[in-house]
Amino acid sequence: MTSNVLILCTHNSARSVLGEAMLNHWAAKLGKNVRAFSAGSAPGGDLNPFAVEVLTNVGIDVSGYRSKSWDEFAGKDAPSMRVVITVCDNAAAETCPYWPGSPVKVHWGYADPSDARGGDDGKRIAFELTRQAIGYRMLQLLALPFETMSDADLQQALTVISGS
Repeated sequence: MTSNVLILCTHNSARSVLGEAMLNHWAAKLGKNVRAFSAGSAPGGDLNPFAVEVLTNVGIDVSGYRSKSWDEFAGKDAPSMRVVITVCDNAAAETCPYWPGSPVKVHWGYADPSDARGGDDGKRIAFELTRQAIGYRMLQLLALPFETMSDADLQQALTVISGS
């Protein structure tokens, strides 16, 4: 059975998209039955061009990615999530909708690379470093034996990965 993971950030244009893309990329490369989705509480409508750039630079096709509302994943016809990860502090502080299946929730916060100093070059560096950091955590997530873990064990393992 596929383990679905929903990655949330307020605008669903940068960090959550990086998480979705990196988790799907690594899951495919490693042959893991894990599928990532991303969404936001107030989606911006467009993907951040720096997020698209750093993903494209490492060979990840982003043509199917879009900024979308978390409401798409709260309905009865939505895929059942095993895990919900917030990647920005704003989304972590918001009241989330009810998620079908009562998934395990964890916060893995990252600074907003859109706020980086140094103009476009500074933003490119910040986005690449954020992509790498998120990608590393996604590799740690994929090392977990989802199929055999209880929700409590999964919660504990995800909290350890968060560094909290």
